Formats: sequence, C-alpha cells, structure tokens
Amino acid sequence: MPKISPSRRESRRQDILEAALACFAENGFHQTGMADIVQRSGMSHGAVYGYFASKDDIIEALADDRRQTEMILNAATRQADNPIEGLRALLRAYARSLLDPAGLPRRRVGVHGWAEALRNTRVHARVVEGIAIPRALIVERVEQAQRRGSLPKDLSADAIARSLIALFQGFVLQVAWGENIDIDSCVAVVDRMLLGLGQADPHAKSRPTSGT
Repeated sequence: MPKISPSRRESRRQDILEAALACFAENGFHQTGMADIVQRSGMSHGAVYGYFASKDDIIEALADDRRQTEMILNAATRQADNPIEGLRALLRAYARSLLDPAGLPRRRVGVHGWAEALRNTRVHARVVEGIAIPRALIVERVEQAQRRGSLPKDLSADAIARSLIALFQGFVLQVAWGENIDIDSCVAVVDRMLLGLGQADPHAKSRPTSGT
C-alpha cells in the first residue's frame, strides 16, 4: 500500500471525525455505530479502523478537538488585568460561540455527551475533564478578585465557578433545542449578577450592640 503524506493522513482523519460528528449530532452516541460512521465518511471499513479502533476512540478525539477550541475561548479571561473584567470577557467569548450556526452539530454532540456520560465511564471522564479546565480558570480569577476586595471572601470561589458554568450549560442546552435566545440580553443579566456578587448581602443583619 503506498504511503500517504502526513497532511493527507490528517485530512482523512478529520474527514472521519466530521462524519462521526454528523452521525452523533443526528442520533447521539448510543444509536450510532461504527458502520454508520464508515458509511457517512465514504471510506472503507479498513481505512476508518486504521485511524480509530473504536467508537469511543472517535468520541475522545472529538473531545480533544473541542478542548483545543475552548482553549482559545479560555484565553480571553487572561487578557484582562482586572479579574472581574476577565470573567466578563470569558463569558462573552463563550456566549459569542453560541451564535455561530456552524457550531450547532458540536453543541448537539456536547448535549449527547452529557447523557452518554451517565452510562459510559470513558465519556464521563472526558466530560468532567473538559468542564474542569474552565472551572479552574474561573476559580483562579474569582480568588484574584477576592484578594483585591472586588468579591466577598465568604463566597466559595468553586461555588461561583460552578454556578457560572451551570448558567452557560443551560444556554447550550436551550440553543441546542432550537430556542430563540437573545444571547446579548442574557449576557447583560449575567453581568448584573457578577456586579451583584460584589455587593454586600442585603439580607445580612448586623449584630446588635450591647445595651440595645
């Protein structure tokens, strides 16, 4: 068999991943078999298996590609000296990514991945790993803001990070469903929430002084 160039090999690998992405986006992981991916790719079984030994290997490769894309988004928060502005930049970068129609298949696959993670330990590990990276980044920026006095220290940095991620996951799910969401308005709400985190708790009662 004649050898192919590294660039051609990478191109064929990406063709397989794009075929798998289309299959997973339509039918999810559980309902998609290697035969479906082979058929969608237009390659032979031997060619596809020469790149990936199993469906799980393809899922992990797609997760790696997604993580590379998200690294670019995560870089947005490091460009700001002010940690709060860094958090806002991060949220805006992720929000803008939801406006790209070409990203719909990947968002659908992401949602399928959350479901598949309940039954597949390899997928679960990848999903948790993918979330851990932006969560650690948010925790870092929140702790910076707490040291500067921009955010109260009585709030858990990890809890703030998980809450912000949960909001974004909710946006991803709604967009994947086809909901007509005004992303800019949603970002404005999250901005106001960040602003509120820096304010004193209005329900906190001062301790009565003696003699009152």
